[in-house]
Amino acid sequence: MYTHFGLVLMVNHACNLRCTYCYTGAKFQRAMSAEVGRRAIDRAFASLEPDGVLELGFFGGEPLIEANRILQLINYARLDGRPMKVTLTTNGTIITAAAWRVMRDDDVALTISHDGLPRIHDRHRLTVLSDPTSNAVLQTMQRLALLGKSFDVNMVVRPESVSDLPVGIEYLRGVGVSHVNLSPDLWCDWTATDMARLRDAIDRCGDLWIDGLPTCGISWFDEKAARMAGAIVNGTARCGFGNGEVAVAPSGRLYPCERLIGEDPPDHPMRLSGDVLDGDDFLQLTPAQPRQHPACDACAVASICTTTCRCSNYVRTGDPARPDRLLCLLNEWCTAVVLRRVELIQHEPMEVSA
Repeated sequence: MYTHFGLVLMVNHACNLRCTYCYTGAKFQRAMSAEVGRRAIDRAFASLEPDGVLELGFFGGEPLIEANRILQLINYARLDGRPMKVTLTTNGTIITAAAWRVMRDDDVALTISHDGLPRIHDRHRLTVLSDPTSNAVLQTMQRLALLGKSFDVNMVVRPESVSDLPVGIEYLRGVGVSHVNLSPDLWCDWTATDMARLRDAIDRCGDLWIDGLPTCGISWFDEKAARMAGAIVNGTARCGFGNGEVAVAPSGRLYPCERLIGEDPPDHPMRLSGDVLDGDDFLQLTPAQPRQHPACDACAVASICTTTCRCSNYVRTGDPARPDRLLCLLNEWCTAVVLRRVELIQHEPMEVSA
């Protein structure tokens, strides 16, 4: 039995956008039925210890296309009476009444996708008709802020835009965003020149990070600082990869991570055995192999490294246990930036008022 169980429901393959870097495959209408969603929740609760916490996430496509179904499933999960955390990431362009009820729900930890500078965002995050979406997303964020709803912003970091990453973060802070999650595009090629730009951007973002503390955060550095301090970063089931975390496709097929579902073909190599409608719990699933690489054993940052994310490893190398150069260097550079900034703070002279 688990103290935390992560359940991510892909509520539809459909999306109202056609982002150029999307990794989830073709967009088509296949919504998750109430039966599949409820059965997944039942099995997740059955996998928990009596006081265990369900971490319920919603994924797509664009999940808020199925806002009514999401509300139904959240309310169904609440009937159990046990602790629950709900997460949802949206493109911020669905503004139906049901979508607003989901986004404003006090139990929903909300993340809005926006890639920083409007010209960067609008280069990739387009409607079906190739129209830009930055203004619509900014309006959603501004309305949420006026309503007092907290949210994070997810920024996709790509080779051609990485040099604009620091100014993009500054822009988002200027419109009231306090926490930015940075997501490197793992599905594209990063050349040596791209990596050099990434290293420079990380260093410049480090200055923004330290200047914004404690009210503003940047995910790459927040997590490293917390791990260095010995804090429990996310005592959760995330990145369980089949061991305490399961993603469910609309078809009912099971996966170790929602990022791997794609178009959900029957012969998907990373499918877990079984179907959500078969079985009483998720305790019999075979967990994937943990990170294993000789270089990791001697690495100075291995204990605080996020190359333990087996999904990211699989995307980059085809092996959940093996990270690649991009992931390793990203972790090394972020760690070095945090160490330098913390050291500078510790050695700054204190100002003593007269």
